[in-house]
Amino acid sequence: MKYTTLIFDCDGTLLDTLTDLANAVNYALKTHQFPMRTIDEIRADVGNGVANLMRQSLPHDVCDNDFKTYLNTFESYYSEHLQDYTIPYEGILDVVDTLKEQGYKLAIVSNKIQEGVTPLNKQYFGDRFPIAIGHRPEINRKPAPDMVFQALEELGSTPAESIYIGDSEVDVATARNSGLLCIGVTWGFRDESVHQELGVQHIARMPEDILTIINELNV
Repeated sequence: MKYTTLIFDCDGTLLDTLTDLANAVNYALKTHQFPMRTIDEIRADVGNGVANLMRQSLPHDVCDNDFKTYLNTFESYYSEHLQDYTIPYEGILDVVDTLKEQGYKLAIVSNKIQEGVTPLNKQYFGDRFPIAIGHRPEINRKPAPDMVFQALEELGSTPAESIYIGDSEVDVATARNSGLLCIGVTWGFRDESVHQELGVQHIARMPEDILTIINELNV
């Protein structure tokens, strides 16, 4: 088997977290008397971590010295509401189960803070992903390759035998920076056109397509 290891993005790939993220953003904005954002505006800014999401959601003339206050409001609310509306995408659990049964090594690498990744992984995936790495202060977030390399080290895998699966331009860049083949998915926070413009060769339009693509690659 040429490819043995699959690294998944979380938000927009495994889990539909958009409503909970949007509610947390707008709670922070409303609390500090800023204009609220539409869900489509928030969707466009998801993928680079919550600090970037919050920064992009604030008016551009907001003082940087006050940013931590607004981010803390977001994080405090989100930590208590990150499972209100979040659900796995339809069909993704069956796909992950099949991959696990086929012997693939699996991990999550996400720009979501570790305090978000850990409970979501436990709640929705049980023991499916033994490695679930989120953003922490001591490790560079995607598209830097650091979190991917940490996951591969813990799994005992190399980039040459690994595939990165994600929904955004950040994920495409992460795969390239890490030396991994990329599968782009279109049911998340970006349209298929984004993957096409970035030259992604393997595109999954529904979760079952991941199985088809991987089986073809391992022929």
